[in-house]
Amino acid sequence: MRGPVRKTMANPITLLSFFIFSCFSLFPPTICSSNETDLITLLSFKAALNDPQGVLNSWNETIHFCNWNGIRCGRRHPNRVVAINLRSQGLMGPLSPHIGNLSFLRSIILQNNSFCSEIPSEIGGLRRLEVVEFSNNSFTGEIPKNFSQNSNLFNLNLIDNNLSGIIPQELSSLYKLKVLGLSDNELSGPIPPFLGNLTSLRLLSLLSCGLTGEIPKPLVQLRRIKFLSLCLNNLVGTIPSGLFNISTLTKLILAGNQLQGSIPDSIGLTLSNLRSLQLSDNQLGGLIPTSLSNISSLELIDLTSNFFGGPVPRLGKLSHLSVFGIGDNPIKDDINFISSLTNCTNLEDLYMEENPYLFGSLPPSIGNFSRHLTYLVISGTQVHGEVPSSIGNLVGLRRLVLYDNDLEGPIPWDLGKLSSLLELYLGANRFKNKLPSSFGNMTSLNILSLRGNYFSGNLPQSFSNCTNLLDLDLSTNNFNGPIPQEIMSLSSISMSLNLSYNAFIGSIPTEENLFQGEIPSGLKALRGLVELDLSRNNLSGPIPSFLAELRIEKLNLSYNRLQGEVPQEGLFRNRTAFSLDGNKELCGGIPELNLPRCSLMTRRKKNSSSLLKILIPCLISGGAFVTVSVYLILYVYRCGRPRKNVASIASSVGTQFMRLSYGDLIRATDGFSEASVIGSGRFGTVYKGILEDGRTLIAVKVLNHVVKGAVKSFIAECNALRGARHRNLLKILSVCESIDYQGKDFKSLIYEFKANGSLEKWLYHDKEGEQYRSLSMIQRLNIAIDVAQALEYLHCGTDSTIVHGDLKPSNILLDHDMTAYVGDFGLAKIISSMCPIQENSSSIGIRGTIGYVAPERVMRMEVCCTFVDSGEAAKAGRSYNHHLSALREYYRNVKGTVFKL
Repeated sequence: MRGPVRKTMANPITLLSFFIFSCFSLFPPTICSSNETDLITLLSFKAALNDPQGVLNSWNETIHFCNWNGIRCGRRHPNRVVAINLRSQGLMGPLSPHIGNLSFLRSIILQNNSFCSEIPSEIGGLRRLEVVEFSNNSFTGEIPKNFSQNSNLFNLNLIDNNLSGIIPQELSSLYKLKVLGLSDNELSGPIPPFLGNLTSLRLLSLLSCGLTGEIPKPLVQLRRIKFLSLCLNNLVGTIPSGLFNISTLTKLILAGNQLQGSIPDSIGLTLSNLRSLQLSDNQLGGLIPTSLSNISSLELIDLTSNFFGGPVPRLGKLSHLSVFGIGDNPIKDDINFISSLTNCTNLEDLYMEENPYLFGSLPPSIGNFSRHLTYLVISGTQVHGEVPSSIGNLVGLRRLVLYDNDLEGPIPWDLGKLSSLLELYLGANRFKNKLPSSFGNMTSLNILSLRGNYFSGNLPQSFSNCTNLLDLDLSTNNFNGPIPQEIMSLSSISMSLNLSYNAFIGSIPTEENLFQGEIPSGLKALRGLVELDLSRNNLSGPIPSFLAELRIEKLNLSYNRLQGEVPQEGLFRNRTAFSLDGNKELCGGIPELNLPRCSLMTRRKKNSSSLLKILIPCLISGGAFVTVSVYLILYVYRCGRPRKNVASIASSVGTQFMRLSYGDLIRATDGFSEASVIGSGRFGTVYKGILEDGRTLIAVKVLNHVVKGAVKSFIAECNALRGARHRNLLKILSVCESIDYQGKDFKSLIYEFKANGSLEKWLYHDKEGEQYRSLSMIQRLNIAIDVAQALEYLHCGTDSTIVHGDLKPSNILLDHDMTAYVGDFGLAKIISSMCPIQENSSSIGIRGTIGYVAPERVMRMEVCCTFVDSGEAAKAGRSYNHHLSALREYYRNVKGTVFKL
């Protein structure tokens, strides 16, 4: 027995545990000095954690623990720990219960790490504790009731964890509490009335907690509250009128619930310090109080998606107002009310989308808005008449949306003065006449949509100056004459070019680009073109084979006079990717086209394809079952085997990253223009880019530093992918961590661009209700197999299990050959023995996107070490129109801490 015992005791962690047990359980306090107590406690704290960045390397006995990283000792008690600050250190694992032995601890800050498991109840024994900052971690279980013993606590921040259960009644004893943050957890039940007794509260953040019921009336007793956020829950009933009488309130955020009732007329007299009023996405009605104009401190008013009617108050006295949103309401008023808003000299964003009862004509005073105005959205209204020429004064505009109104007449020449404009939407109106030549002055334009009007005549030659255009839609107008070479010379167009339903004649011009044939090879200059629509014109000649080599996702050549054989490579293999209707002299192509054969070789190809069509039903009915069974067996077999040494595999593969600077990415994405955006999420935006070689397409994910948890997401994605090597995982090409041209921190991940976009676009419908694309059964099966292989590798193919945490169609990308790749590891967790899976944990409010939950988490209630995307969860089950979603994202990412503490 002595041998094995000696061997076990040689283990340093076991030896440490024995020493702790001996010191705290066997010997009297006089033997274990205070100095040794804190030292041993900190060592046990370290022993429980995985420290991939080595931030705790200084925690050793060669240095006094008061000099360790993140540790501060007291002045009166120089050898006792009074503060732990380990914010954003990449630490993973549980919090040691021995933390309760640091009896002099006043502050513990562990924000933005990956702590998991339950918060130890021993923390309640820290009677001197004042600050607990555990936000942006993965703590599970219920909120410890023992917090009630921390009578000196004034800051308790548990935002963005996996905590479950109700808000415990025991917290009612924390009378000194000034800050209580529980947002982004998986809580349940109503808001407890006892919170109204915590009269010292300055900040109460309960965003996205899954809370139900009504807003308790005792909350009106919080006479010192400044920040109150109850948004994105399932609250019903009316807003207690007393909340509108708390004069200290600066931010009242109740958006995203099912609240009813109205806003009291006296709000402008009682909330004199209010800066942000966010009541969007509820069922509120009545009139918008005119007294809002008396709250001179107001910076943000968001009343979108409610039932407000009547006139819009004149708010010209609000000199600090920067955002005003009243979209998606049955407001009946003359659009002339915006004249008063021109006095709001700091107004940046004005949103009036989907207001069907707004009427009148745009006043000339629209040109009196400040140069700070960046976004102007007036769509889905009855606004009529011509656009005043004074609109050319709004030189700060970057996005102008006048879509789906009754506007008419010619476009004013002065519109061309908006040289900073990036996006211009004038579609679905009744504009007519020629486009002014001044359009060529808007050289920053990325997106121009003029579809669904009555424009006529030739296109201005000045279009050649718009060298930043990525998306041009001139469809459904009366443009005539030849297609000008100025458009075809715009090699910047890489998203969409739609010239359909016009009266263009002749062939595509050939003067400057040495075009040959009716569809010339010069079209190769349109690098990265995603969509090309040349339908309903008079094009003739053959379909050039080079079109099959481009990265086009959608090609429309319908109703022309094209001749000859249809290619069978590239996009021409996918019947849903192209349209050739109305070209009667075409032949060959894939069998689904049912075109006449062109030659004997074509007949042989067609016969082979017909045989394949006969076999496909057999593959679907029998082969699919066999294939899925094989992969299930493979999954079980591989998960049951001992894992390989992945480190050696990774080292053999190597990490040959591209070297890309911030300047390289600026050039590749056209200055990170909005037109280059191909996706966005809670923690950042993804841009499409083309490197200087003119061939390499990349996707650049840029971190949004404003959003809390973004850096953590960046680190999580790097950690998850740095050792992962699999053909069905989205490959990371480079990482750029630098300083931008404004001197701010810049972090980005660079990936391979996948030509066929996300699986979501292939499965669901677009906003007009038409099916965007379609997949065959074989394609669906292959995609499922690709994803299964990627997950099998993540779960069983590395030393540590990698939990993706947010697997859904929008995070599955498809390349040119429809091979699937799993991407977006911003919510991923690496699980090891340091962070065991919790059995019998609550499943209420499962983290990740609602609708896409891992099966094992439903069956076994496994919720340890995962994250929530509150933005997606809030959107699930609710209808958000396009512009409203953009407004929400703008609030979250640009305007700072609007929805979160």
